[in-house]
Amino acid sequence: MRRVLWDVDTQIDFVHPLGKLAVPHATDAVPAMARLVAAARAAGIPHVASADDHELTDAEISEAPDYSTTYPPHCLRGTRGAEKITETAQIDPVPLALTEVPERWLRGREFLLLKKHFDVFTNPNAERLLGLLDPDEVIVFGVATDVCNAAAIRGLLERGRAVTFVEEASRGLDEARTAACVAVWRAGGVTFASAGDVAAGL
Repeated sequence: MRRVLWDVDTQIDFVHPLGKLAVPHATDAVPAMARLVAAARAAGIPHVASADDHELTDAEISEAPDYSTTYPPHCLRGTRGAEKITETAQIDPVPLALTEVPERWLRGREFLLLKKHFDVFTNPNAERLLGLLDPDEVIVFGVATDVCNAAAIRGLLERGRAVTFVEEASRGLDEARTAACVAVWRAGGVTFASAGDVAAGL
């Protein structure tokens, strides 16, 4: 079975309590995040990570955010807050910005999909990479469950991919919205698994 670990926005500004857009209790999920990344690396499973790569002129950035379509400045390009946390850091990723790259560069085991929108599939390389990897199962974790995880899972399901969500390695911004997402996924055929079960099965 071909599997891919899909790591959603595990960046300092989201995960660290003092981050610019800290997700509540995200630090509690870090041990499970680390376990997934270590297990995938040991098993040779592709590790696809998305990361916000914002500039102050981006449409999503606002001084008066509504926390639905706009957010305060976060994960600004070149800042420490945009970096991935140590526990999920990739060793030698292929960096994929918004410009399509020749297919010969879509090879490797670690990929970093940069984005300016909460939906990773706004990066054209995301769909191309998914097609080339052609996984039977996509294991999703990260932050925030009700925003970027939700967009990633919706996009994966729309593309006919089987999704496993690791809830203990994820956290949401809004509790009610997160619960609604989880309920929809359970009803929609998403598999739920612990980090330990995933690690044992790789």
